[in-house]
Amino acid sequence: MNQTRTSKAQRSAAPLTRQAAHEIQAFGSVVSMPIALAESTRKASVDNLNQLLADTITLRDLYKKHHWQVAGHTFYQLHLLFDKHFNEQSELVDLIAERIMLLGGISIAMSADVAETTLIPRPPRGREEVPVQISRLLHAHEIILKEARTMARQAAEEGDDGTNDLLVSNVIRTNEMQVWFVAEHLVDAPLVHADGKSAD
Repeated sequence: MNQTRTSKAQRSAAPLTRQAAHEIQAFGSVVSMPIALAESTRKASVDNLNQLLADTITLRDLYKKHHWQVAGHTFYQLHLLFDKHFNEQSELVDLIAERIMLLGGISIAMSADVAETTLIPRPPRGREEVPVQISRLLHAHEIILKEARTMARQAAEEGDDGTNDLLVSNVIRTNEMQVWFVAEHLVDAPLVHADGKSAD
């Protein structure tokens, strides 16, 4: 009883700032989770998903860069499309990170760590022409789709159905759809006059 009173008496409304302590879990490790998956399976999925997470974060940010910097007669359409894809990639980032944590791992999070990990080439800081912006986006999508398909097959073989479903139902399908919407902007089609002979 006295200990309870003493504890309450010591409480304060002042925030306890500048606290520090050892990490409670090291990056790259997995803790035990009662989800009926072997530690080796969870560790393999966590490693794969962290690579995918770094690349998805990079693609997401690439979309925002191009959203801000796009120029030309398709500015309005691409400005909106790039932001839509940014938001969809942001949703994927959260889904992938949460899956990593669910498996008992630690999700990569900080930009410096992402930059060290991603397979997607770093763009210049300056502004680029629309065809170059789109080509960069398509290359990034291709990297992600290639690794996501490989990871999905591995997860299926290991019995990690949740990771397989995330990769197939969310990551692969979202990226394939975005590729379609972006790639069509590189088709060299006439805007006003048809290029060819009339049908009659």
